[in-house]
Amino acid sequence: MALTPSNIFEKGAKAPDFMLPDTISGRDISLQEIKGNTGTVVFFICNHCPFVIHVNEQLVQLANDYQPKGVGFVAISSNDVENYPQDGPEFMKTHASQVGYPFPYLYDETQEIAKAYDAACTPDLYVFDGDLKSVYHGQLDSSRPGNGVPVTGEDMRAVLDGLLNGLPFIGQERPSMGCNIKWK
Repeated sequence: MALTPSNIFEKGAKAPDFMLPDTISGRDISLQEIKGNTGTVVFFICNHCPFVIHVNEQLVQLANDYQPKGVGFVAISSNDVENYPQDGPEFMKTHASQVGYPFPYLYDETQEIAKAYDAACTPDLYVFDGDLKSVYHGQLDSSRPGNGVPVTGEDMRAVLDGLLNGLPFIGQERPSMGCNIKWK
């Protein structure tokens, strides 16, 4: 596994649009469909990455806490399934069910959406405001597998609480870290 930081995503940049198949419902879902009135969170994740497995429970909790407050959530997997078959759509559906994802889990077969977001790692986390303008691209919190720091989602929660209160994020934006996206 290659430890990879997230790339810089310009604050204020518009979220790249998409229409991708949801492995849970079996239908295509667009960014406009999952967009929240207050904000939208986009996770680039996969099934097998130990960094994603480490934070899965908090990703579910975040969505459960903030979706009722007008924040939309979506997860996207862009890994090359030819070389990483455990990240294929049929396994994504099973994984989403087992973990209890309360958000769509979309499959980016062409990897065009990951490239449009300049996603680099799993998890790679983005927060957009109600107009789909970037307000945060960084870590969930300081916890990593094996570092002994509890998974709290504190960085992401601070951003989302600010959005709910109409306040810009003024904290330090630390990059997310994880496995590199498995490019074709």
